[in-house]
Amino acid sequence: MAKRALITGITGMVGSHLLDYLIENTDWEIWGMLRWRSPLDNIAHHIYRINRNDRIKLVYADLRDTMSINQAVNLSKPDYVFHLAAQSYPKTSFDSPLDTLDTNIQGTERLLGALRQFSKDAVIHVCASSEVFGRVPKEKLPIDEECTFHPASPYAISKVGTDLIGRYYAEAYNMCVMTTRMFTHTGPRRGDVFAESTFAKQIALIEAGKVEPVVKVGNLDSLRTWADVRDAVRAYYMLVTINPIPGAYYNIGGQYTCTIRAMLDTLISYSTCKNIHVEVDPDRLRPIDADLQVPDTRKFESYTGWKPEIPFEKTMQDLLNYWRERVSGGQDFLTR
Repeated sequence: MAKRALITGITGMVGSHLLDYLIENTDWEIWGMLRWRSPLDNIAHHIYRINRNDRIKLVYADLRDTMSINQAVNLSKPDYVFHLAAQSYPKTSFDSPLDTLDTNIQGTERLLGALRQFSKDAVIHVCASSEVFGRVPKEKLPIDEECTFHPASPYAISKVGTDLIGRYYAEAYNMCVMTTRMFTHTGPRRGDVFAESTFAKQIALIEAGKVEPVVKVGNLDSLRTWADVRDAVRAYYMLVTINPIPGAYYNIGGQYTCTIRAMLDTLISYSTCKNIHVEVDPDRLRPIDADLQVPDTRKFESYTGWKPEIPFEKTMQDLLNYWRERVSGGQDFLTR
């Protein structure tokens, strides 16, 4: 009998790419958890399978609703769980801290509580974030797993809670829960509230003549190590299938490090428009920023053999082409 996997947040960028990977590389039955109002754009190419009940099943639930979470887990009875659903935008968390904390911290508690009741033997991946490390002094780079948490946003605080709840369930209830601190990862389907994606979207709109040739930006001096989302989901698969260790926690990330400014310069260099200007928009600045996000990923790589394979340049090209395709469809977009 085929194994069952539950992906929370299946319609997000990471969830949809993980669905792609599992459909192509396993024979698993995949249950996708989503809210009833979640847009299906990112998994539209799988709807024919969903309609035919061919390996993919959708179940509606909300991390803030205990009853719906219990039902989703009881229905799916997963062998593997990828907990990706979250309020995932750091800047929004400054405006909506309580929603962020409830969704990410209490939502993780609700999910793991349901799994303890209905699928205690599942192998569970809880996705935290590199944002838990927050403001790291230069002398502590690259950031390893034992670096002190210093979260710089309500989102980051919520992911500290997510991380600790995952490890608590492993230790207290003898469940196979592992947590990851994934550093910056991007690619096609990245939400336009994130820096590289809003830059790519603005460039696509400029090329289409829909906006003036000005890219609005926030803090360009933050340092990031970039990974491709397609490498990230391969890492998540390897996490749960290569001798999983209950309570283990890992940093995962790419190998290419540059500032947000250099990333923007790369995207602009790919544009057909040669007169693009850059303008700082104060509304795009966070009150404080996690400005040095450079990971030490040796622990995960040595244990699983995973290595990032997709070059930074391809990731950026694919992201820009994703937005070009969307803009060419004639849809109007907010210039956020």
